[in-house]
Amino acid sequence: MVNILVAEDDKNLQKLMTAVLKQQGYHVLNVKDGIEALEILDTSHVDLIISDIMMPNMDGYDLTDVLRKSNYNLPILMVTAKETLEDKRKGFLVGTDDYMVKPIDMDEMILRVAALLRRSRIINDQRLVIGEVELDYNALTVNKNQHAILLPKKEFYLLFKLLSYPKHIFTRQQLMDEIWGMESEADERTVDVHIKRLREKFADFNEFEIVTVRGLGYKIV
Repeated sequence: MVNILVAEDDKNLQKLMTAVLKQQGYHVLNVKDGIEALEILDTSHVDLIISDIMMPNMDGYDLTDVLRKSNYNLPILMVTAKETLEDKRKGFLVGTDDYMVKPIDMDEMILRVAALLRRSRIINDQRLVIGEVELDYNALTVNKNQHAILLPKKEFYLLFKLLSYPKHIFTRQQLMDEIWGMESEADERTVDVHIKRLREKFADFNEFEIVTVRGLGYKIV
Protein backbone atom coordinates (compact mmCIF):
# COMPACT_ATOMS: atom_id res chain seq x y z
CA MET A 1 0.00 0.00 0.00
CA VAL A 2 1.21 3.49 -0.85
CA ASN A 3 1.72 5.76 2.18
CA ILE A 4 1.09 9.47 1.71
CA LEU A 5 1.96 12.03 4.36
CA VAL A 6 -0.25 15.15 4.40
CA ALA A 7 1.33 18.11 6.23
CA GLU A 8 -1.44 20.71 6.53
CA ASP A 9 -2.49 22.84 9.50
CA ASP A 10 -5.95 23.65 8.08
CA LYS A 11 -8.01 20.86 9.69
CA ASN A 12 -10.88 21.04 7.21
CA LEU A 13 -8.59 20.89 4.17
CA GLN A 14 -6.57 18.13 5.79
CA LYS A 15 -9.73 16.06 6.34
CA LEU A 16 -10.90 16.60 2.77
CA MET A 17 -7.54 15.68 1.25
CA THR A 18 -7.34 12.60 3.45
CA ALA A 19 -10.83 11.43 2.48
CA VAL A 20 -10.15 11.86 -1.23
CA LEU A 21 -6.79 10.08 -1.05
CA LYS A 22 -8.29 7.18 0.92
CA GLN A 23 -10.99 6.81 -1.73
CA GLN A 24 -8.17 6.18 -4.22
CA GLY A 25 -6.76 3.42 -2.05
CA TYR A 26 -3.89 5.32 -0.46
CA HIS A 27 -2.96 5.06 3.21
CA VAL A 28 -2.75 8.56 4.67
CA LEU A 29 -0.73 9.94 7.58
CA ASN A 30 -1.60 13.42 8.89
CA VAL A 31 0.52 16.10 10.59
CA LYS A 32 0.05 19.82 11.16
CA ASP A 33 3.63 21.04 10.63
CA GLY A 34 7.09 20.10 9.44
CA ILE A 35 8.35 19.01 12.84
CA GLU A 36 5.59 16.41 13.17
CA ALA A 37 6.32 15.30 9.60
CA LEU A 38 9.97 14.60 10.48
CA GLU A 39 8.87 12.61 13.53
CA ILE A 40 6.62 10.45 11.35
CA LEU A 41 9.39 9.89 8.82
CA ASP A 42 11.67 8.62 11.57
CA THR A 43 9.29 5.75 12.32
CA SER A 44 7.22 5.15 9.17
CA HIS A 45 7.81 4.56 5.48
CA VAL A 46 6.36 7.34 3.33
CA ASP A 47 6.10 7.22 -0.47
CA LEU A 48 5.01 10.82 -1.08
CA ILE A 49 4.46 14.05 0.87
CA ILE A 50 1.81 16.70 0.26
CA SER A 51 2.90 19.75 2.21
CA ASP A 52 1.43 23.20 2.72
CA ILE A 53 3.98 26.00 2.59
CA MET A 54 2.63 28.12 5.44
CA MET A 55 2.62 26.00 8.62
CA PRO A 56 3.54 26.75 12.25
CA ASN A 57 6.88 25.68 13.79
CA MET A 58 8.37 24.45 10.49
CA ASP A 59 6.97 25.46 7.10
CA GLY A 60 6.97 23.52 3.85
CA TYR A 61 10.15 25.14 2.53
CA ASP A 62 12.15 24.23 5.63
CA LEU A 63 10.69 20.72 5.71
CA THR A 64 11.67 20.09 2.09
CA ASP A 65 15.13 21.57 2.60
CA VAL A 66 15.80 19.34 5.63
CA LEU A 67 14.59 16.23 3.79
CA ARG A 68 16.71 16.83 0.69
CA LYS A 69 19.81 17.56 2.74
CA SER A 70 19.16 14.30 4.61
CA ASN A 71 18.95 12.39 1.28
CA TYR A 72 15.21 11.77 1.35
CA ASN A 73 14.34 11.52 -2.35
CA LEU A 74 10.61 10.86 -2.06
CA PRO A 75 8.33 13.08 -4.19
CA ILE A 76 7.04 16.28 -2.54
CA LEU A 77 3.92 18.08 -3.76
CA MET A 78 3.85 21.62 -2.39
CA VAL A 79 0.59 23.45 -1.67
CA THR A 80 0.66 27.25 -1.75
CA ALA A 81 -1.89 30.02 -1.25
CA LYS A 82 -0.41 32.07 -4.09
CA GLU A 83 1.51 31.24 -7.20
CA THR A 84 4.32 33.66 -7.89
CA LEU A 85 7.63 33.17 -9.67
CA GLU A 86 9.48 33.81 -6.42
CA ASP A 87 7.42 31.13 -4.62
CA LYS A 88 8.29 28.62 -7.33
CA ARG A 89 11.93 29.66 -7.41
CA LYS A 90 12.32 29.13 -3.67
CA GLY A 91 10.47 25.82 -3.79
CA PHE A 92 12.55 24.46 -6.66
CA LEU A 93 15.76 25.56 -4.97
CA VAL A 94 14.98 23.54 -1.84
CA GLY A 95 13.87 20.52 -3.87
CA THR A 96 10.09 20.35 -4.24
CA ASP A 97 8.78 18.29 -7.18
CA ASP A 98 5.46 19.92 -7.99
CA TYR A 99 3.09 22.71 -6.99
CA MET A 100 -0.63 23.17 -6.44
CA VAL A 101 -2.34 26.48 -5.71
CA LYS A 102 -5.22 26.87 -3.26
CA PRO A 103 -8.15 26.38 -3.51
CA ILE A 104 -7.15 22.79 -4.29
CA ASP A 105 -8.92 20.92 -7.07
CA MET A 106 -9.10 17.41 -5.63
CA ASP A 107 -9.30 15.69 -9.02
CA GLU A 108 -6.15 17.53 -10.11
CA MET A 109 -4.44 16.59 -6.85
CA ILE A 110 -5.10 12.89 -7.50
CA LEU A 111 -3.68 13.18 -11.03
CA ARG A 112 -0.55 14.94 -9.78
CA VAL A 113 -0.04 12.41 -6.98
CA ALA A 114 -0.31 9.53 -9.45
CA ALA A 115 2.16 11.19 -11.83
CA LEU A 116 4.71 11.83 -9.07
CA LEU A 117 4.46 8.26 -7.80
CA ARG A 118 4.90 6.93 -11.34
CA ARG A 119 8.04 9.01 -11.87
CA SER A 120 9.40 7.89 -8.52
CA ARG A 121 8.98 4.24 -9.49
CA ILE A 122 10.76 4.88 -12.80
CA ILE A 123 13.79 6.18 -10.93
CA ASN A 124 13.74 3.25 -8.51
CA ASP A 125 13.58 0.82 -11.45
CA GLN A 126 16.75 2.41 -12.89
CA ARG A 127 15.16 2.35 -16.36
CA LEU A 128 13.29 4.99 -18.32
CA VAL A 129 11.44 4.60 -21.62
CA ILE A 130 10.24 7.47 -23.82
CA GLY A 131 8.80 6.24 -27.10
CA GLU A 132 11.57 4.27 -28.82
CA VAL A 133 14.24 5.65 -26.48
CA GLU A 134 15.37 3.71 -23.41
CA LEU A 135 17.75 4.97 -20.73
CA ASP A 136 19.62 2.32 -18.75
CA TYR A 137 20.80 3.87 -15.48
CA ASN A 138 23.23 1.07 -14.64
CA ALA A 139 24.88 1.02 -18.07
CA LEU A 140 24.78 4.83 -18.56
CA THR A 141 23.41 4.26 -22.05
CA VAL A 142 20.68 5.77 -24.19
CA ASN A 143 19.30 3.14 -26.56
CA LYS A 144 17.24 3.65 -29.72
CA ASN A 145 16.62 1.24 -32.59
CA GLN A 146 19.26 -1.19 -31.26
CA HIS A 147 21.86 1.59 -31.22
CA ALA A 148 23.38 2.46 -27.84
CA ILE A 149 24.94 5.81 -26.92
CA LEU A 150 27.24 5.65 -23.89
CA LEU A 151 27.30 8.92 -21.97
CA PRO A 152 29.72 10.28 -19.36
CA LYS A 153 28.24 9.90 -15.88
CA LYS A 154 27.29 13.52 -15.29
CA GLU A 155 25.70 13.89 -18.72
CA PHE A 156 23.66 10.73 -18.24
CA TYR A 157 22.52 11.66 -14.72
CA LEU A 158 21.52 15.11 -15.95
CA LEU A 159 19.49 13.72 -18.86
CA PHE A 160 17.92 11.01 -16.70
CA LYS A 161 16.86 13.58 -14.10
CA LEU A 162 15.26 15.88 -16.66
CA LEU A 163 13.49 13.05 -18.51
CA SER A 164 12.15 11.59 -15.27
CA TYR A 165 10.19 14.81 -14.70
CA PRO A 166 8.93 16.02 -18.11
CA LYS A 167 7.92 19.71 -18.20
CA HIS A 168 9.25 20.16 -14.66
CA ILE A 169 11.59 23.14 -14.30
CA PHE A 170 14.91 22.54 -12.56
CA THR A 171 17.12 25.46 -11.58
CA ARG A 172 20.81 25.28 -12.40
CA GLN A 173 21.63 25.30 -8.68
CA GLN A 174 19.25 22.42 -8.00
CA LEU A 175 20.84 20.35 -10.76
CA MET A 176 24.30 21.23 -9.47
CA ASP A 177 23.42 20.16 -5.93
CA GLU A 178 21.81 16.86 -6.97
CA ILE A 179 24.26 15.74 -9.66
CA TRP A 180 27.60 17.34 -8.75
CA GLY A 181 26.96 17.49 -5.00
CA MET A 182 26.53 20.42 -2.65
CA GLU A 183 30.26 20.45 -1.88
CA SER A 184 31.29 20.73 -5.52
CA GLU A 185 33.50 23.68 -6.45
CA ALA A 186 32.09 23.78 -9.99
CA ASP A 187 29.82 26.69 -10.85
CA GLU A 188 26.44 26.77 -12.58
CA ARG A 189 28.06 27.26 -16.00
CA THR A 190 29.03 23.58 -15.74
CA VAL A 191 25.35 22.71 -16.12
CA ASP A 192 25.10 24.88 -19.23
CA VAL A 193 28.10 23.11 -20.78
CA HIS A 194 26.62 19.67 -20.16
CA ILE A 195 23.22 20.77 -21.49
CA LYS A 196 24.90 22.00 -24.68
CA ARG A 197 26.64 18.63 -25.15
CA LEU A 198 23.37 16.75 -24.63
CA ARG A 199 21.57 18.94 -27.15
CA GLU A 200 24.27 18.27 -29.72
CA LYS A 201 24.20 14.50 -29.16
CA PHE A 202 20.40 14.20 -29.31
CA ALA A 203 19.57 16.91 -31.84
CA ASP A 204 18.05 14.28 -34.17
CA PHE A 205 15.86 12.72 -31.48
CA ASN A 206 12.22 13.83 -31.79
CA GLU A 207 11.15 12.12 -28.55
CA PHE A 208 12.33 14.98 -26.33
CA GLU A 209 13.82 18.47 -26.33
CA ILE A 210 15.76 20.28 -23.60
CA VAL A 211 14.29 23.76 -23.19
CA THR A 212 15.88 26.74 -21.44
CA VAL A 213 13.49 28.53 -19.05
CA ARG A 214 14.77 32.08 -18.83
CA GLY A 215 15.50 33.15 -15.26
CA LEU A 216 15.03 29.65 -13.83
CA GLY A 217 16.84 26.78 -15.53
CA TYR A 218 15.89 23.85 -17.77
CA LYS A 219 13.07 21.45 -18.53
CA ILE A 220 12.35 18.61 -20.96
CA VAL A 221 9.38 18.70 -23.33
